[in-house]
Amino acid sequence: MILFKNADVYAPKYLGKKDVLVEGSKIKKIADNIETSLDDELIQTINMEDKVLIPGFIDQHVHIIGGGGEGGPGTRVPESNISGFISCGVTTVLGLLGTDGVSRSLENLYAKAKSLNEDGITCYMETGSYAYPPTTLTGSVERDIYLIDLCIGVKIAVSDHRSSNITSEELIRLATEARRGGMISGKAGIVTMHMGIGKKRLLPVLEALKESDLPVKTLIPTHINMRSPELLDDCIEFARIGGTMDFTAGFNAEDNEKEAEKIEQILDKGVDESLITVSSDAFGSQPRFDDKGNTIGLTYSTSDTLIQLLKILVTKGMALGQALQFFTSNPARVLGLEGLKGAIIENADADLVVLDANLEITDVIAKGKIAMVNKKVVMKGKFEL
Repeated sequence: MILFKNADVYAPKYLGKKDVLVEGSKIKKIADNIETSLDDELIQTINMEDKVLIPGFIDQHVHIIGGGGEGGPGTRVPESNISGFISCGVTTVLGLLGTDGVSRSLENLYAKAKSLNEDGITCYMETGSYAYPPTTLTGSVERDIYLIDLCIGVKIAVSDHRSSNITSEELIRLATEARRGGMISGKAGIVTMHMGIGKKRLLPVLEALKESDLPVKTLIPTHINMRSPELLDDCIEFARIGGTMDFTAGFNAEDNEKEAEKIEQILDKGVDESLITVSSDAFGSQPRFDDKGNTIGLTYSTSDTLIQLLKILVTKGMALGQALQFFTSNPARVLGLEGLKGAIIENADADLVVLDANLEITDVIAKGKIAMVNKKVVMKGKFEL
């Protein structure tokens, strides 16, 4: 058991000074004062004076087996490792494929997701990639979501020169299959839509919703802040009908200053804060193209961009509890994990992060196990030294 004493608890809403008791993989109790009668050797007490306790981050867009490849085999990004997530405060990950759905397979994605779960964090996956019709493991998106334990949705690309130029009618069929699979399996059944710089922007998505009975929560556009002001305007319209938009954190501090301003701008335009999530696109390539579509540069980011953006939002005057929901409770709802992940509440998974006064990550608990202590990662993969 682990007992956090005198913590400033953000759940993500600020709860005040609380004690938090972890038993096994769950948050057992939250109270002003918790006293135990157990022997000292059976419980680890952590003094949280001058420290903040927050939920572990949920990164809902990660290329866990590496992405990239737009410039040929030599430009494939390396795969992730668990210590990289832990050091960034990420305790739940959604793994997916990107441009390359040929050399990066769903079989490999599933194996990596299983591996990360075995190593100590929580990892789910999505079937499909950029292409339509989507590649699947069992023959259909619906069957993948129902039969593959870790599969909770499907990935597709929209309005991108690397996409299959999916039409609104095709998107309706794909999303209906994902929703049906989610309903019969008790999972989210979502469609994560990589948004590119294509001329149609979000139009196929808005048309699909207008011409069908799809619930808006089924469709999740991502990278919406990385393209054009016009796409962001489309997403504001999308939010007005209840759609959730996923921001991608910037590659560095300078970029994240701009992304923080965009979040502030759409909030000022009346977008409900519960309809904003932030993910990292970690281990996915970040190619730069010329006006002819040729790759002229390539790099990749990690989940560290999440805490970086969070700090900037707070520095710019946003309350920590408000900013935290973009990284915790909001993605938990999108992924069908509300009440289980992304919150400090009793009976939720004990995924917890300790921050110091400067919002630096010092300690991490993943599923009730100590993963990082005093800025030293102790939960590592089998082949990490």
